[in-house]
Amino acid sequence: MYPISSNNFINNPYTSNSYNQSHYWQGGYNQPAYGYFVEPDTQNSAGKTVAMAGLLQVIALGLNKASQWFSNKLAAGKEFTTASNVHRVADEMVRKNNLDVHVGYINDANKYAYAQRFNISAQQIEEVARGQNAFFTDKLKLAVAPEHKPSLILHELGHAINAKNAFTKVLQNTRRYAPFAPTALLLANGLFSNKNDGKKSFIERNAGVLGFAAFLPTIVEEGLASFRGIKAAKKVLNNPAGLKILKKNYLLALSTYILGGIGLGVASKQAVLEDSIRT
Repeated sequence: MYPISSNNFINNPYTSNSYNQSHYWQGGYNQPAYGYFVEPDTQNSAGKTVAMAGLLQVIALGLNKASQWFSNKLAAGKEFTTASNVHRVADEMVRKNNLDVHVGYINDANKYAYAQRFNISAQQIEEVARGQNAFFTDKLKLAVAPEHKPSLILHELGHAINAKNAFTKVLQNTRRYAPFAPTALLLANGLFSNKNDGKKSFIERNAGVLGFAAFLPTIVEEGLASFRGIKAAKKVLNNPAGLKILKKNYLLALSTYILGGIGLGVASKQAVLEDSIRT
């Protein structure tokens, strides 16, 4: 579940280099670059494109900082109830939904045993033990959360429930393809755009929206997983005040995914803009 960083999408092969290190900025558009003469109107248009690319880079940096802020707030957030109550809710979710999943609460004492048993990387399980991650994997039939922040397991079991439904399973699977959106849009724009008419193609105009749309199924599935966890906690526990805390924590986590989607949209727009500058 845990807070993905928008940096995952911002730092992709098309956008990781700072624009002030790009040859577009070094050569500039106020004079011919590499002996190529730029007509005044074209020069002005190119300048606007470069300015837009620079603005997008600033937005990208801001998104990354905002995502980190939400992640830190979630990590520092208090639990909505006791660990034993969380375990009760988790056990009920497993029983009621007939989930074939091992539920684990990771700490320093058991982390290496889990890593070895389920063939998980030491770094990944260490992040869980430190409270920096929680995850569900359908392949291993495993849902884990930090022992000192057990409420995250309810969200992971929400993913496990989603995995049993054909539609939400499709939503889950789209996340592995979403990061390729900038590359896919770049290739599609090269195949279908018409450079001779002097007009921007549909992809050039809408790359940002299309990039965000590629990540939207992940945002929806993440939100649904949290909803399932909150719904289960409400049924098992009579604790309205605690549920407000749980909802707040899950909203913070969802915010990082929304920012991640915006980051992917920015990365997609940057990729197409860079290509238009080059060509």
